[in-house]
Amino acid sequence: MTDAPKPKTLLVFRQPPYSSSLSRSGLDTALAAGAFEQPVTLLFLSDGIMQLLPKQDSASIGKRNHGKVMASLPMYDIETFWVDAQALSDSGFAINELPEGSMLADRALIRDMLAQHDHILTF
Repeated sequence: MTDAPKPKTLLVFRQPPYSSSLSRSGLDTALAAGAFEQPVTLLFLSDGIMQLLPKQDSASIGKRNHGKVMASLPMYDIETFWVDAQALSDSGFAINELPEGSMLADRALIRDMLAQHDHILTF
């Protein structure tokens, strides 16, 4: 008996890291998928790209830092972070300011990603 291909899941991050619980829920979903060896792709759009910025200090607002979770994702075989190239350009940040594994995605690639995944969850 052959194993059926596992469904591919795209996690789309649109919210800044500490504005609500959505961004943390998305990271927790990524960890859970990785723990169960489910293929998962992370795509950061609009304000979601701010989750990738280093040296975030969330102590002053009483929230747990997302950076530690982001740093643990490679242990779950999540090593690539797709970043909306236009949003990054609009933000004034550069790709070399983001974690290793951050890759730029133009509008055509984003459309392809949306079409090629079985499940899309937006956070």
